[in-house]
Amino acid sequence: MDGGQEPLAGSVQRRLSLTLALAIAAMAVVAGALSFLAAYDETRELQDDVLRRVAQLVELQRRVAAGPLDLHIQGDEDDTRVIVQGLGAIAPAQGHGAQGGHLPLPATLPDGLRSLELDGEPYRVLVRTTAAGERFAVAQDSRLRRELARYGALRTVLPFLLLVPALLLVLARLVRELFRPITDLAQEVDARSEHDLHPIAYAPVPAEVRPFVRAINRLLARVGKSMDAQRRFVADAAHELRSPLTAMSLQAQRLAEADMPAEARERLATLRQGIERGRGLLDQLLSLAKAQAAGDAPRAPVSVQAMFRRVLEDLMPLAEARHIDIGVEGAQDAWLDVSELDLFTLLRNLVDNAIRYTPEGGRVDLSLAHMPGKVELRVQDTGPGIAPAERERVFDPFYRVLGSGQLGSGLGLAIVQTIATRLGAQVRLGYVDEAAQAGLSVAISIPVEPPR
Repeated sequence: MDGGQEPLAGSVQRRLSLTLALAIAAMAVVAGALSFLAAYDETRELQDDVLRRVAQLVELQRRVAAGPLDLHIQGDEDDTRVIVQGLGAIAPAQGHGAQGGHLPLPATLPDGLRSLELDGEPYRVLVRTTAAGERFAVAQDSRLRRELARYGALRTVLPFLLLVPALLLVLARLVRELFRPITDLAQEVDARSEHDLHPIAYAPVPAEVRPFVRAINRLLARVGKSMDAQRRFVADAAHELRSPLTAMSLQAQRLAEADMPAEARERLATLRQGIERGRGLLDQLLSLAKAQAAGDAPRAPVSVQAMFRRVLEDLMPLAEARHIDIGVEGAQDAWLDVSELDLFTLLRNLVDNAIRYTPEGGRVDLSLAHMPGKVELRVQDTGPGIAPAERERVFDPFYRVLGSGQLGSGLGLAIVQTIATRLGAQVRLGYVDEAAQAGLSVAISIPVEPPR
């Protein structure tokens, strides 16, 4: 599968996160603007209410005491002052504004709240008339009022400015966690081998994705049935063809015992060679069908050295016929928790290939090495080796390296790759002599559990 090559975040997850982030940001901007305006207006209204409260206090004070109306309420800052001033003519010596603290307010100014510009400065002025008919004004600098209103409004918007980024981060993490089961599912399916067609579990995935998972499971079931039918056909065909080929081989053997011309005997030898090749091909087809179908082969601890000896005993006649020096390097052993038939078939095909493709008088060596978390089995020969450009193709069924001059079915390494995949092993091809680019070295890395 290609699901692991393109992250899920590049499609639905990213679009969903971006859409929700934009929606939340837009709503936060609108809500923040409305909150700012509302808080600003409310603050201005509270400031006007302060002027009204001051005016009421002045009225109460005028009821119990008389005197000139000239009151400055001063805070810590100069601009926080509130000016209470009687309406009437202002003496020239008193000055205006910041100089004498008096404002040039017209005596005819009507009662009520209004904004005025006095001596080039903005003021908010409240004019009131007492019960005794005395008129006065309560004024405050509008610049401070606006600054205080903006400050109060900004404090109202501040939670939006702090919480929205945090909300976006939480949203991104939440969306990523919600899509994690789908990402894990894609990785799990992508890690499967081509022969692993068991159904996908429904539990970890969201309900919206389960119809898609069910469709995939139905497809896997159909593919599994198709592959089983194909394997059965290959196995049945190979099995049915063995009998006539065996009969032909016996007939050719009997015919060889009869007197015949040299030319006929030469052609008979070619015929017998073709029959033997056909029988070998059928045996390899049956081995490949068994290797592909044996998904649940029982596993047990198997000695690698014992398996080396079985393979050598089985193929020693072929090696002696070709004068091949074959043996095991080293005496160290390893126990692998694998199917005995799988390991035997894997090693036998590797050694059989090594013997057939090594020139007469050559050498084939078997060895093993312990590595962290795995055991590596090696089969090395003194044959021509396999060029790097063809090392991927040689695992395809029926593919044979051109110019090898050897008869074969092209199924040996395909069987090896099938069994190695089922065992979770890796197959590496290389040269025995890298400088001379000669000799084939096949390394099978089989994972092992660390001792407890």
